[in-house]
Amino acid sequence: MFIKRIIKRAIAVRNWLKKNRKLLMLLLAIVIMLILGGCLSSTHAMLAVVVAGVAGGKHIDDEPLTTDLTRGASPDLLLNEIDQQIVKIRPMATPIDQLSRCAGSKHAGSMIVDYYNVDTKPTTAEVADDYVEPDAGSASTDDTRITLSTTNDDMFDVSDTILVQGVNGYDESGTTQSKEELVLYVIARDDNNGLKVQAVNGKKIGTIEGCVPSIEEGTILIRMGRAATELDVMSPQFEALPHKAQQYCQIFKMQVEQSTLQKLSNKEVPWTMNDQEEAAIYDMRLGMEKSFLFGVKAKIWDNAKKEHVMLTGGIWKQAGKEFTYNAQSLNQESIIDMMRRAFTGNAGSKRKILIGGSELIGTINKLDYNRVITASDTITKWGIDFTELRSKFGTLYVLLSEVFDECGMAANGMIIDPEYLQKYVHQPFSAETLNLKASGVRNVDATVLTETSCLVLRYPKAHMRIVKV
Repeated sequence: MFIKRIIKRAIAVRNWLKKNRKLLMLLLAIVIMLILGGCLSSTHAMLAVVVAGVAGGKHIDDEPLTTDLTRGASPDLLLNEIDQQIVKIRPMATPIDQLSRCAGSKHAGSMIVDYYNVDTKPTTAEVADDYVEPDAGSASTDDTRITLSTTNDDMFDVSDTILVQGVNGYDESGTTQSKEELVLYVIARDDNNGLKVQAVNGKKIGTIEGCVPSIEEGTILIRMGRAATELDVMSPQFEALPHKAQQYCQIFKMQVEQSTLQKLSNKEVPWTMNDQEEAAIYDMRLGMEKSFLFGVKAKIWDNAKKEHVMLTGGIWKQAGKEFTYNAQSLNQESIIDMMRRAFTGNAGSKRKILIGGSELIGTINKLDYNRVITASDTITKWGIDFTELRSKFGTLYVLLSEVFDECGMAANGMIIDPEYLQKYVHQPFSAETLNLKASGVRNVDATVLTETSCLVLRYPKAHMRIVKV
């Protein structure tokens, strides 16, 4: 029944189409005319003539005003969609300023900060003059106790033992060189002539045993432990006195103003006083970063203001070590030597920070590393993303600092021990609102950003400059 019903309806539709064929053809013609008419009118509208008015206006006669005509005749009338979020571009970071804020600071009760450094006693010196051993026929007992002149006699005391680097000692018979280096024992110290020493594993010359073999000028002497006798109760005294240093705090200021009309004016984007303050804080920190790194400690007279201006000194010159490198020969071995110098010879920590310009960081980044020295993924400390560089001597947190580039030192850098980086603050960072309207100065909203501070390296030998030669 259902199929028969569908067949009957199909036959009825066919019969209706046959009877109304002329009507359908007429409707199709009307639709085609409407479509062609619309296209022609659009084309005509696009080709419409715009007539300039007597006062600079523009007029269109006998045509509908469309967006296409408007954009052609008055392109600024219709607003484009504008992204309301303003991208605040930050061309570089301020790692030193950031680190000093996160690591904590000390209050300074004065613009002038005096602080003390306790250094370590030197451990190495060099032979100042050649010592030549005697011939076999002229050797005497005097040659078992000689006077040796060094570049720093004061660092040695009686009963000290000295390792002579690069000079082999002898076996018990004194006739055969051993694989152990020569060791000397300090008998006395002559303030004028040098050290009176005798050999621990000396050489037999002729019939005289225990003679000191030849030692060339420039040979490194390494101070080792003291050796006392059974009846010794006392030892040469040892005292350490701190070294006094001085630093100036600098008054860093930045003022932001916005007129009342500027504040009330409509804007395409929400650019407010807070946005200006944020940009000003970044610019202020960037300037402080340069002063903390490369500033010159000075006190100058401003003749216009009739006041002294105090400038803080940068930590670049405060570093107690310096490592020089050649860009053409910088390889993994050079990096190991650099880390060796940075982590040895001081009582600093085994994790330090390496900041440098783009050329230095780029050169380090191009090197291939193996299991002796490795470069790991990013690590975040003190709010900064670092890349780790590990060796047997210690770990470096590596970071690009575009401040070095701006100051013409793209190939240089600095290794800093954060444990011995100290910030002194005389006036903490603050934002003060100035009422310039009430005082009759200017019809503006004004904010002054201020900080009075300085940076010091408490242990200079724990920090090192990296300089390209």
